[in-house]
Amino acid sequence: MSNSLRDQLLGLGFKDAPKPAARPKQEPRRQDARKPPPGQGGKPARPSRPPAPRTREDIDLAKAYAIRAQKEKDERIAAERRKQEEARQRREAKAKLEAFLQGKALNAADAEHVRHFEYGGKIKRVHVTAGQLKALNAGQLGVVQLNGRYLLVDAATLAEAEAIFAPAVALKVDPNAPAEEDPYSDPKYQVPDDLMW
Repeated sequence: MSNSLRDQLLGLGFKDAPKPAARPKQEPRRQDARKPPPGQGGKPARPSRPPAPRTREDIDLAKAYAIRAQKEKDERIAAERRKQEEARQRREAKAKLEAFLQGKALNAADAEHVRHFEYGGKIKRVHVTAGQLKALNAGQLGVVQLNGRYLLVDAATLAEAEAIFAPAVALKVDPNAPAEEDPYSDPKYQVPDDLMW
C-alpha cells in the first residue's frame, strides 16, 4: 500500500497530464505605450493589397445561389398563400353549414341510448332515442359535427351538409353496403365444444 494512486495509475500505463506551456513573462505595460508614435496617425500599419478579383465561376455560383434562394422564398410565400386561402374557404364553408343546419337538428333531450361511432380517428358518441337508433342504423338519419357538438339530422339534410362541407359528416350509414366479413369466422378461430374454463 505504499504506492500512491498516482504511482499505481502510471504503472498501469496512464501518462502524466500534459502541463500547459509556460508563457514568458511580459513586462508591465506603461500608460504611454498605448499611444501610437507620432508618424502613424493611430492606425496600425497593414500592407494594402487590392482584393483578389472574383473569377467567373464564383460569380456564376453566387448567381445560382441567389436564384435558388429567391425560388425557395417564392415557393414558401405561395405555400403560405394557399394555406391561408384553404383556411378562409374552410371558415366560410363552416359558417355556411352552421347557417344551413340552424333548427334542423333532431337531437332529443330525453335520449336514453348511446350510439358510438368513429370520427377523426377517435371513438365518439351521440345520445339518441330508441326510434332514432333504429333509423340511424338503417341509414335514414346521420350525424354531423358542428362546433364540437354532434347533431343528428335526416338523410336529405346530411346529403346537403356533405355537399357544403364534407369533413363535417361524422356518421353516414349506407344501408346498401355489403356487410363486413368477420375476421373470426374462419374455423381456426372457433371455440371447441369441449373447452373447460
